[in-house]
Amino acid sequence: GIADIKAALDGAKFILMERFAESADLLQQLRNFLWTEGTLSVRVMTGKENEGAKFQDYFEHDEALKKVPSHRALAILRGRNEGILSANLIVGDPSDRLAPSPCEGMVAGFYGIEQKGRAGDTWLAEVVKWTWRVKLLTHLETELIGRVRDSAEDEAINVFATNLKDLLLAAPAGHKATIGLDPGLRTGVKVVALDGTGKVLDHGVIYPTPPKNQVTQSKAILKALCLKYDVSLIAIGNGTGSRETDKVVGDLLKENPELKKVQKIIVSEAGASVYSASELAAKEFPDLDVTIRGAISIARRLQDPLAELVKIEPKAIGVGQYQHDVSQPALARSLGAVVEDCVNAVGVDLNTASVPLLTKVSGLNSTIAANIVAYREENGVYKSRAELKKVPRLGAKTFEQAAGFLKISNAKNPLDSSSVHPESYAVVKQICANASRDVKSIMGDGAFLKAVNASEFTSEDVGLLTVKDILKELEKPGRDPRPEFVTAEFKEGVDEIKDLRDDMVLQGVATNVTAFGAFIDIGVHQDGLAHISMMSDKFIDDPREVVKAGDVVTVKVMEVDVVRKRIALSMRMSDNAEDYQAEKATPRGERKSKGRAPQRTHSAPPASETSGGGMAALFAQAQKKKSKRL
Repeated sequence: GIADIKAALDGAKFILMERFAESADLLQQLRNFLWTEGTLSVRVMTGKENEGAKFQDYFEHDEALKKVPSHRALAILRGRNEGILSANLIVGDPSDRLAPSPCEGMVAGFYGIEQKGRAGDTWLAEVVKWTWRVKLLTHLETELIGRVRDSAEDEAINVFATNLKDLLLAAPAGHKATIGLDPGLRTGVKVVALDGTGKVLDHGVIYPTPPKNQVTQSKAILKALCLKYDVSLIAIGNGTGSRETDKVVGDLLKENPELKKVQKIIVSEAGASVYSASELAAKEFPDLDVTIRGAISIARRLQDPLAELVKIEPKAIGVGQYQHDVSQPALARSLGAVVEDCVNAVGVDLNTASVPLLTKVSGLNSTIAANIVAYREENGVYKSRAELKKVPRLGAKTFEQAAGFLKISNAKNPLDSSSVHPESYAVVKQICANASRDVKSIMGDGAFLKAVNASEFTSEDVGLLTVKDILKELEKPGRDPRPEFVTAEFKEGVDEIKDLRDDMVLQGVATNVTAFGAFIDIGVHQDGLAHISMMSDKFIDDPREVVKAGDVVTVKVMEVDVVRKRIALSMRMSDNAEDYQAEKATPRGERKSKGRAPQRTHSAPPASETSGGGMAALFAQAQKKKSKRL
């Protein structure tokens, strides 16, 4: 039985709470209201100020829920997951946690509960308050912050995918003999010399940096390698010891006029260590040390970024925004699709492609890719695309899917060097026959090809768009969608963050382009940030309108925080550091609440907080906001 009146009322309260919370219409009204009017209130947890210093921008942060940008949402959620920050959904003044919520008025209004002085009105008002704070807010806060998180994850994955695409499609240096240097201090600088195809010619270790300081011997070794193998490029990894190694190489090139054609370039090491320790690298270079394999990867990614970076797990390349905070399966799917798109857009040379590169070609899997390479090693270079049909397990369907992306340099049939699919060779022959010319002579002849009437060569199997695509490819056969190769020159004497000065103008390379700006490598072992607001003289929605990952840019130093390792940059040369810092110091508005994380707003309210007269006011307040929106 029921013990007493209090027990009966408590039981009734919980029954009503369940019923009040069951209405889908009410939940949708509250959901819409919170999304429109809600504030994400973030505070530092008590005693976590020092431990969470990297999150200090969010120690006292309030922002409209629907306007929280992806990078900020993911940073806040990371801080919450690490126990540094609290993040709560509130409506109204963040500093007044005891104020009635307009949502309580919406619940009361939905069920026609009013304060009319009747005996049960105050009790019903209390039930409404409990329903909102204990049941509905908890559910809706989780749901709406989850919506923000999902949206932020989608954008972060998109940012990673776009950056990866830009990196994979970065300009290749081409078939030039290259020295790769993987810098190190105590362990020395690992050295490899590669020919124009990426084949290893020589390798070793030099010690130009402390503690050994074998500068003279190191220069002599590098000079000998440059002359012996007719080296054009020296690729220097951007890890520890990079600037010291760069200086040694720079001095070497200045001191030796015979090396004037040699260029030195700082190259991102991201993922090189992952590749060097991989099963693939061990199979490719079984007799070489892991550290030497890393230097090979650095040199090869300068020669052909796409061919080398496909060997590395995309996530290890590290061009993502909060990549570890997003759904890993979704990220893997997106990045995998990007890699395949890039490989197919550029095409693959059948006679130089590795198994990992071939695996990314449409229609091929790892088994068939391995068979293609094995056939090449056993029978010599491919002389025509038709030879692919002799490769084990490569059937007619696979040939149809892959052949257009597989090219043969200097092939006997010039069409085998182009992106024209073998199925369309007959169309090209027909065009040539009509003009009494051979294939080689029309390739690249823009004037002739533009004059061709595409509709004359259509058939049941070949549509007008296909013929137009064929003519376009013949106009620029084997065209590479990647840009011309250019390099950044880092400023001499600027090796560390402490060397930077306000208003200093520097060249750098965009390493990561996010929704809020671009991170730029300026050669001080810490990327600087050019915020989206400082990237152009005109308004832009997306930083990629101005810069892509891998682009060489000129920037100006606006502010340097050595302790927090933060560098503010501008891509507008008219900006100056003094104005930037003065504007930054201007308060953005009075802060409402201080210091510590508030208790959660949906904790159970004391009975004394409920006053019957407040219910009508709450409902009126909610109705007023609703009518404004309507």
